[in-house]
Amino acid sequence: MDLLPTLPQLLEPKLRLLLEAAATLAFALSGVIEAARKRLDAVGVCVVAFAAAFGGGTLRDLLLDHRPFFWIGQIKYLWALLALCALAVAFMQQRHLAPTERAILWPDALGLGLFTAVGTDLALSLGQPALVAVLMGVVTATFGGVIRDILCNEIPRALADHRPYALWSFAGGWLFVGLTQLRWAPELALTATVLATAGARLLSVYRNWTLPGWRCR
Repeated sequence: MDLLPTLPQLLEPKLRLLLEAAATLAFALSGVIEAARKRLDAVGVCVVAFAAAFGGGTLRDLLLDHRPFFWIGQIKYLWALLALCALAVAFMQQRHLAPTERAILWPDALGLGLFTAVGTDLALSLGQPALVAVLMGVVTATFGGVIRDILCNEIPRALADHRPYALWSFAGGWLFVGLTQLRWAPELALTATVLATAGARLLSVYRNWTLPGWRCR
């Protein structure tokens, strides 16, 4: 039996919008860094950043039949993404920076935590059961990164690096649900979810915590 068969909207619309914008920019930055690592041209950078920023939320909105898609309802996201791509590419070229694989970890982890909380909250506000809401948080937080890595000819980190990624999003979603059941203030529940999810992901990378994998001779 689900913990939350239905639940009223948890976060204020303006707060959710702000968090969604922060998560979108964080994932867009991760896309810019990955595209720069692969030495893509300006169009490639924009495509990869767009996919990383909007992929997870778009799939979530499709599954929940939520219209308009979150980035269509907020056209300012597109302008902000284009500006971010232009500024980031110009800055890296001017400074002659060569992005490393580790450079992507911080924006990726931050986006993971933010999108986990936002995706879970949105599904709950639409009356979805707790398990479905948590899974929508996972979809929102991970699918953009999966598309980003596929476009850059990489096996998605979320599936292959053996360090917990989607697992932390799943746990973070349940943390958000549990804290709201305990009647925590939305802002506190959100902050705890973001810090716990992003922090756990970064810690698992730096401590090299891994999930069991296939053992081949």
